[in-house]
Amino acid sequence: MAQTPSNMLPLGTKAPGFKLLDTVSGEQLTLDDCKGVKGTVIMFICNHCPFVIHVNSKLVELAKEYKSKGINFVAISSNDVEKYPQDGPKFMKERAIDEVYIFPYLYDSSQNVAKAYDAACTPDFYVFDSHLELVYRGQLDDSRPGNDIPVTGKDIVNALNALLNNQPISEDQKPSIGCNIKWRTS
Repeated sequence: MAQTPSNMLPLGTKAPGFKLLDTVSGEQLTLDDCKGVKGTVIMFICNHCPFVIHVNSKLVELAKEYKSKGINFVAISSNDVEKYPQDGPKFMKERAIDEVYIFPYLYDSSQNVAKAYDAACTPDFYVFDSHLELVYRGQLDDSRPGNDIPVTGKDIVNALNALLNNQPISEDQKPSIGCNIKWRTS
């Protein structure tokens, strides 16, 4: 299992805009359509990555908990679906329904959005404030498949709680670790 770390986009970066297919509704959604009143969590995930599968239920739980607090979650898959067809829109929709995602699961067919966010792995997490400025990027928590550490989401929970309480968010942030994004070669 390859372990690729996040690239750690600079804090304060403005969230790059996008217009992507929501695989569940079939609609094109923009960043403005998806953003939360108090903050937005952008997650680069995919269907087949064991690191994503390991945290899926926690992502759903956190999205449910924080939506009522004004934080929206958005998932984006940017993998090359020619080489990894299980990450294509049809299967993304099935995964979203099976896992009961309450957030959009967007398909980045051009891979331009992943490049704009400097995303490197799945899962890769970005937390933006109400002005869409980056306040956290990195890991969900210290849990990884097979390391026997429970999935708590503590790193993102700490960032979200600080954001909601207008407290400073520590700049000491650990990169996420996961499978590399499957870039197209042609």
